[in-house]
Amino acid sequence: MLVLVSPKDLSEALEAIEGGADIIDVKNPSEGSLGANFPWVIRDVANIAKKYRKEVSATTGDMPFKPGTASLAALGAAIAGADYIKVGLYGVKNELEAEEMIKAVVKAVKDYDDTKRVVIAGYGDFYRINSIDPLKLPSISAKHDADVVMVDTAIKDGTSIFDHMKIEDMRNFVRMAKENGLLCALAGNLSWNHIGTLKELSPDIIGVRTIVCESGRNSKIKRELVRKLKELVS
Repeated sequence: MLVLVSPKDLSEALEAIEGGADIIDVKNPSEGSLGANFPWVIRDVANIAKKYRKEVSATTGDMPFKPGTASLAALGAAIAGADYIKVGLYGVKNELEAEEMIKAVVKAVKDYDDTKRVVIAGYGDFYRINSIDPLKLPSISAKHDADVVMVDTAIKDGTSIFDHMKIEDMRNFVRMAKENGLLCALAGNLSWNHIGTLKELSPDIIGVRTIVCESGRNSKIKRELVRKLKELVS
């Protein structure tokens, strides 16, 4: 499994890099689960990360159902230097809306640079925000040429993805992603106690922040914790 770590600024990105994270995922936790950071922060992190041969991901926000807004945000992240452009389908309520959003985002990114990867993120606690069930996303994402499908949690209240999705549903999510030729990512307040289960589920990527912070999601990422996580999942 690749380890994706989500820093909010350049100093945290350096901690993630030095700890051995595989993907540096620029986000802004103060703006939500997949809160978008500033283009200049993405650019600065990308410039440093690429010196270490690290790939960079960037979140574009917990998006409402606004395909134009989502596609413009995705293009901005791609131009700023992200290799993976991650869009959260927060305000997307059904399959028709998901198709429209995914199609627009993929076109915006791939028309600019078809080597960049589009990540479609759903939420394991979708029922709390009246959003689309993430189990519906692998087939739709593949149909419209996205590259990665991900599940996270929308509401950061201390609960984890395991509090909102059954293990069997998570297993099916991973299976459907792979059957559709997509990379699969799991995130959502993953803890040290989840490592064994994650290894059994075997997603391609795990996304973390809180577990590698010194004292909660809003504190600082520490390289020692990133290194520990890398060793445990290897």
